[in-house]
Amino acid sequence: MNYTVKQLSALTGLTPRTLRWYDTIGLLRPRRNGENDYRIYGPAEVERLTQILLYREMGLSLEEIGRLLDDPAYDRTAALRQQLDRLLAQRQQVDRLISVVTGALAEEKGENNMSDQQKFEALRDRVLRENEENYGREAREKYGDRAVNDASAKLRAKDQAAWARMEADAAGYQAALVRAMAEGDPAGESAREACRLHGQWLLHTWRPEMLTPEAHVALVEMYDQDPRFRAYYEQVAPGCAAFFGRAIRAYYGR
Repeated sequence: MNYTVKQLSALTGLTPRTLRWYDTIGLLRPRRNGENDYRIYGPAEVERLTQILLYREMGLSLEEIGRLLDDPAYDRTAALRQQLDRLLAQRQQVDRLISVVTGALAEEKGENNMSDQQKFEALRDRVLRENEENYGREAREKYGDRAVNDASAKLRAKDQAAWARMEADAAGYQAALVRAMAEGDPAGESAREACRLHGQWLLHTWRPEMLTPEAHVALVEMYDQDPRFRAYYEQVAPGCAAFFGRAIRAYYGR
């Protein structure tokens, strides 16, 4: 059976945008309908997509998947062994999370009292899980698996003091944003302080080389473009996301 982008999207749960992106990067090339140039996916393309989804579920990057499927010289065994190591590490994390949740349930029944450290670990694991569920796929497609995995690892490695510093930096840049909005100057001192502190906050999860002016501007502009982030910043102050976009462009002279 042949499928259009819309039909294959409905079948697999992938968005049409993702399927078109796979075509753009050469990962999944459909045939083209000669009359209207529609993308058409036949049995071979559907079978390839099945493999892509399997490898994605295993956590491989799109680049790694492309090499696995296309390059006969690529060391598939080494790649799969590396992925097995990742999965085993994830299983350890899941086992630890199960232990924390079991302790929480016991505490609810009055059978056990969670320590402050256990409560912190439960909070940290919940944040990591929600980040992956809500933004993981998009972030991996935009920044790559390595960047997302590194960010998660940095968060997971934080102790309570480091986590508190990160939250303080978040509160600091948001407070500076509120002051800047009250002053009405996206290029003023408070706005510049907000942008500087936002960059400092990003470095809790980003590698330093990632924090380029281009990446910083693109991220803040996305806050106003994405309804989820715009709603978050509306809670900081009405119109905050749009103002932040003007401030970050002024900060870098864009």
